[in-house]
This record gives sequence, structure tokens and C-alpha cells, in this order.
Amino acid sequence: MREFISPTKKEKIVIYELRIYTATPGRLPDILARFRDHTLKIWDRYGIRQAGFWTTLVGPDSSTLTYLLAWESLAEREAKWNAFVVDPEWLAVRAATEKDGPIVASIANSFLEPTPFSSVN
Repeated sequence: MREFISPTKKEKIVIYELRIYTATPGRLPDILARFRDHTLKIWDRYGIRQAGFWTTLVGPDSSTLTYLLAWESLAEREAKWNAFVVDPEWLAVRAATEKDGPIVASIANSFLEPTPFSSVN
């Protein structure tokens, strides 16, 4: 993957990771609570930066949570995410929040590159 350099700012452009979680039926409140009460605090320890969270107001599926993560590079993402997914606190939280069954039915993710005319540059 090439580094993206802003032609006007001469600095790295952040890569965004779009993640869409589809909840198991009736479990979206549990996903939101897990992020709010646990996951974000763990991410802070690893320097994982969120750029926003959304639920679907109008659209084909109201059982989704969509969020963006901001990364300086794919290498940064790989290192921090790999550390997070084996974190003992995260593993305990995940097990506790899924004691009655899975709360996430599926996860889709994409890595996004801002265009030169994007407001995020």
C-alpha cells in the first residue's frame, strides 16, 4: 500500500476503516452498550481512534451499527488491532456480553482513502 501525501499539506492522509456490524435480532442495544461501557476504554489504551458511530435512522436495516476508525497507515492498524483482539480485558468483556449468545450476526469492513477534495484532508 502506498503512502498518501496531501499535495497541499505535505503530510500523511489518514486512512479510514468503515465497519458495519449487523446485530443478532434484538441485540443492537447490547452492541451499543458494549462499545459505550467497555470497548472504547480499551481502545484508548491502544491508541485506536474512532471517527464516529452511527445507527440507521432510515434505510434497509435498522439493526446495524456503522462506525469509522482513523489510521495513519495499514501497518498501524494491523499492530493496534492485533493487540486489541487478544487483550485479556476485551476477551473477558466479549465473553460476558455474549454469555446468552452472539450479539453480532456479521461484520463488514472496508478501508477508505480520502479524495483530494474531501473535507477530512
